[in-house]
Amino acid sequence: MKLERHNAIRELVSSTAIQSQDELRRKLRRRGLVVTQATLSRDMHELHLMKGPDGYTFANGNGAAPVALDDRPPSVEEVLDSFGLRCDQAMNQVVIRTVMGGAQPVAASLDYEDWAEIVGTIAGDDTVLLVCPTPQLASEVTKRLKRMLEG
Repeated sequence: MKLERHNAIRELVSSTAIQSQDELRRKLRRRGLVVTQATLSRDMHELHLMKGPDGYTFANGNGAAPVALDDRPPSVEEVLDSFGLRCDQAMNQVVIRTVMGGAQPVAASLDYEDWAEIVGTIAGDDTVLLVCPTPQLASEVTKRLKRMLEG
């Protein structure tokens, strides 16, 4: 499976301009290869992919000037796309349901992005609890998260 995935990544990066990990993950999914963001990151590291102004290329590529690696943490949207299932509001709190083991990455991405509407997060195995200062802010967060989950 890993060899097949690596070959598909090589082919995609060589034939099209890939601008983001999420774009590559979606293209792999269309080929029947479903991968998590963490697995894709590991694959990209093993294949020595580098991100430049024109998208991802191979580090030993065409002799162009060195480019910086995209080592930023995944966005909330990227993490929800991999792990999120649904979310619901309860007063000034929001509950996000994830696949088993997905709560920690979702909470970490929210903590990292530091949304002003969220006071704090608590993560279990498949559930994240977000605490907001008011029910109105919890409603805004819920709407924002649902758009991401539906996207």
